[in-house]
Amino acid sequence: MMMLANFKYESKKLERGYNNRTLYVDLSEMKIASKPVSEKMKNTFTGGRGFNLWLLWNALPKDRIVKWDDPENEVCLASGPLGGIPVYPGGGKSIAVSISPLTGMVVDSNVGGYFGPYLKFAGWDALEVQGKPESEVVIFIDGDACKVQVEGAEELPSETHLIVDAMVQKYGGSNPLSISVVSAGPGAEHTLIGCLNISWYDATRRIHRFKQAGRGGIGTVLRDKRVKAIVVKYSGKITIESNGPADGDWHRV
Repeated sequence: MMMLANFKYESKKLERGYNNRTLYVDLSEMKIASKPVSEKMKNTFTGGRGFNLWLLWNALPKDRIVKWDDPENEVCLASGPLGGIPVYPGGGKSIAVSISPLTGMVVDSNVGGYFGPYLKFAGWDALEVQGKPESEVVIFIDGDACKVQVEGAEELPSETHLIVDAMVQKYGGSNPLSISVVSAGPGAEHTLIGCLNISWYDATRRIHRFKQAGRGGIGTVLRDKRVKAIVVKYSGKITIESNGPADGDWHRV
């Protein structure tokens, strides 16, 4: 696959559930950037849904109404400060936010799978994808090598299970558990109710399975942006201390 954009970043330890930075990808300009997270942002919007709404609000032009299929619309994905904690039942959850094809208004959708925690451990509190490329792309966030790439993806299949198989073979090596993929199947190209599919690896069955962000048609927005897949890789060991709690002994209380 042809490299269209490349971005390197430094690894850092999480502090109280935050990396204190978010990842921005502009597919029109093929620009990748890191944005700082302020204390005001954390105190007012906390994480997950709040971060996504803040990022979307600041990214949209204020002089006109932005429609769901305008390049300025975004797909935002985030996990809150508790994301990835193994002993917390909601630790695997993520929130997706966009302008809905169904209502024309901002919508959020809750979803399981590994993407949110892996994104956090890869070094990012949230991801915002804006713009439209000229052709199909894959966004790859490599938390092991600390790099983000946008690659051409016209040769990839459209079906989610085939996309995930291809991404695991390309990026996962011998560790399929290290990969989580966001995609939307071909049905999302022909309806306004397309879902986001978020993968997770079922170690018992040795296959990748899927959770859906099913509200609002965010999968339709992703396909309108010609994104075949958003892939995150993280191979590190995940423990109770991984997201930097203020008190490492809190779970023993």
